[in-house]
Amino acid sequence: MTTGVSVRHNWQHAEISALFDLPFTELMYRAQTVHRKFFDPNAVQISTLLSIKTGACPEDCKYCPQSIHHNAELETEKLMQVRAVLAEAQAAKTQGASRFCMGAAWKHLRAKDMPYVLEMIQGVKALGLETCMTLGMLKAEQAQALSAAGLDYYNHNLDTSEAFYGNIITTRSYQDRLDTLGHVRAAGMKVCCGGILGLGESRTDRVSLLQTLACFPEHPESVPVNRLVRVEGTPLEDAPELDAFEFIRTLAVARILMPASHLRLSAGRTEMNEQMQALCFMAGANSIFYGDRLLTTENPQAEADKALFAKLGLYPEAVEMASDDDCETALMQRIATEQDKAFFYNAAESAQ
Repeated sequence: MTTGVSVRHNWQHAEISALFDLPFTELMYRAQTVHRKFFDPNAVQISTLLSIKTGACPEDCKYCPQSIHHNAELETEKLMQVRAVLAEAQAAKTQGASRFCMGAAWKHLRAKDMPYVLEMIQGVKALGLETCMTLGMLKAEQAQALSAAGLDYYNHNLDTSEAFYGNIITTRSYQDRLDTLGHVRAAGMKVCCGGILGLGESRTDRVSLLQTLACFPEHPESVPVNRLVRVEGTPLEDAPELDAFEFIRTLAVARILMPASHLRLSAGRTEMNEQMQALCFMAGANSIFYGDRLLTTENPQAEADKALFAKLGLYPEAVEMASDDDCETALMQRIATEQDKAFFYNAAESAQ
């Protein structure tokens, strides 16, 4: 373990509040000091996120345009063909991604969907990419099956504090989310878990969210920090914009609390200028989603990210990958195998 900074799991609410209250430059200094002890400060993990099934979600998350409870103008899409997902994964790798994340708008993973999901995991793994999925709630046996197929990470965000959670979501409980995270850990997968800032929560709620994450027996290996994207037709379309410095403070505190976790600057980057993103990286963010879309919302274009990286002297974090020849062969074999299978059906039906 890196010397000089301990990884703790017993953070108290008052301690975290005190970090938030530090002068901005002092907080940034502390976060950057911690960051440098655990990571290359100029390396950024590059991930790509693909929506493999969009819309018709039975959940009522107030921020989400995919919910059937809201009036966002979103076209519902069927579960993607396995070969189409693998083609997207290959393209992501070519663009420099080291992790490929797949998201489906489900409340929970159903038995009928499992064979397709497992094929996707195995195919993406064959390309030499890390795999991550977010499919809603999981049962213990489902988590075991995903792990056996080779899934590296499972994403299941807490979104906000337990006290504020009921103001945002009523179709599943906070404990439901914690139970799924427990199943993921028990199955041997890594956890991707974070939240959304700007939902109307207070700083106390942000402190509580970070305390919950930082007091897990094992910190999430990835902590996505999202800035609310206000989508027309959702209940939060007119939510007040979170102050930029408050967002950056939250990132810096998260870095101090979870020093060995990848801290992902996730949704909302489109509305951040280059200077704000630079401060986020200085605060300890060292992971981004790369590409033009995040599930259903816009993401900074790849060329813009390349330009920003060049200005800041940042570069993609290196990971051990299979050779390009091996990956290309694996992709062609997988596509050929799936060519005649009926992997395209209306997953929006029977959404429950």
